[in-house]
Amino acid sequence: MEKVIDEQKQGEALVLEGAQANTKKLFIESYGCQMNFSDSEIVASILAKEGFNTTQSLQEADLVLVNTCSIRDKAEQTVRKRLEKYNAVKQTNPKMKVGVLGCMAERLKSKFLEEEKIVDLVVGPDAYKDLPNLIREVEEGRDAINVILSKEETYGDISPVRLQSNGVSAFVSITRGCDNMCTFCVVPFTRGRERSRDPQSIIEEVNDLAARGFKEITLLGQNVDSYLWYGGGLKKDFEKASVMQQATSVSFSNLLALVAEAQPKMRIRFSTSNPQDMTLDVIHTMAKYPNICDYIHLPVQSGSDRILKKMNRLHTREEYFTLIDNIRKIIPNCAISQDMMTGFPTETEEDHQDTLSLMEYVKYDFGFMFAYSERPGTMAARKFEDDIPLAVKKRRLAEVIALQLEHSYHNTKKMVGQTIEILIEKESKKSDAEWSGRNSQNTVAVFPKQHYKVGDFVMVKIDSCTKSTLIGEAVGYSQSPQPPKGV
Repeated sequence: MEKVIDEQKQGEALVLEGAQANTKKLFIESYGCQMNFSDSEIVASILAKEGFNTTQSLQEADLVLVNTCSIRDKAEQTVRKRLEKYNAVKQTNPKMKVGVLGCMAERLKSKFLEEEKIVDLVVGPDAYKDLPNLIREVEEGRDAINVILSKEETYGDISPVRLQSNGVSAFVSITRGCDNMCTFCVVPFTRGRERSRDPQSIIEEVNDLAARGFKEITLLGQNVDSYLWYGGGLKKDFEKASVMQQATSVSFSNLLALVAEAQPKMRIRFSTSNPQDMTLDVIHTMAKYPNICDYIHLPVQSGSDRILKKMNRLHTREEYFTLIDNIRKIIPNCAISQDMMTGFPTETEEDHQDTLSLMEYVKYDFGFMFAYSERPGTMAARKFEDDIPLAVKKRRLAEVIALQLEHSYHNTKKMVGQTIEILIEKESKKSDAEWSGRNSQNTVAVFPKQHYKVGDFVMVKIDSCTKSTLIGEAVGYSQSPQPPKGV
């Protein structure tokens, strides 16, 4: 897995084991962030009750849906190419209906139906429960659209199916939307205002996953650190949890502790954090519970205070350093990854050097890096000229990537010679004789299969590494989801 170049995922035809009574076929692909893949599981769950089983065959599909990303122009162009493919297949299967879901649907709205005429339905991220009605509209010969954003919808009452699941790792959504109006970002416009999900429904979903044999969950949100729930919602057994003895509301650090206590044998991850919202409480909670992984994705975007201000990032370079220092002090072995953007409007060579020097200070384990792409409707698009030549953006991006590769290799090499816990997730891509899994710090390791199986926690002696992958041999089963942290 190439962690250091791009977070954009290739679309996949997502499939689950269907109900025998269902007769219609759904083909669904997802692009972009983890939240989109999680949303596709919600969509499949809703449509399973409408008679749809998922399929990997585009040609046999009655309904084709693509869950889209608008974070960069490249993501949207990828979706347009897929829509061209769908419509070519549709010529041989006139009963097929095609729909666009997610952020691109929310951004373009009725333009898909009125101008481009390449889809039959358009559904925004908060309107998935309306899919049965919209499909009926299409079946009756009418175009269908619902892109109404909600201040309440969290889909907390939907039990997501697990599409193409490895049976080991799963996403659990805890927030939707974002209130941080970064000037480059479309998320507040495509996913709406921030709202938190009922903690009881989160705990119940995690417990259900544990009962089904899952070993790791990732709590998802555009900004998980701003999670906040008022008004109760916890049953008495959770109210008795140690973390809730004095609490009148549930913060993100409270929620982390509740999940960790509810399932002490499951690994807990979370994504994404915002530097301005991450509190010391969260870091201390991570240090307290052995099953919360030692890994934080902490986007920074730029190392320049001037550029951070133009981006409306509500933290400074020094405040970010202070947060990094606190993480290193409280969780010494914590891995940290970044999002980094080059070529934001007016970025100078001095600003770029500030970014490189910030990277030298932090020495991130992984990174997701990209050149600035102007997104229609954002404050940056309205107020700032996209004045950095593409060649300059690409050159600066290449320098950022090269430095990240250097740091990734530096951090990975430090694990050679250690024996670390790995959760087996799948076969290695390069050899069917090897397993692949990750450690607490989110680093991939590969090793001979021996007698182990997917879902096992095993101790692996690391003998060597590449820039991003550990190579070793399993020496026995682990006795816990993670070695004690000693706190």
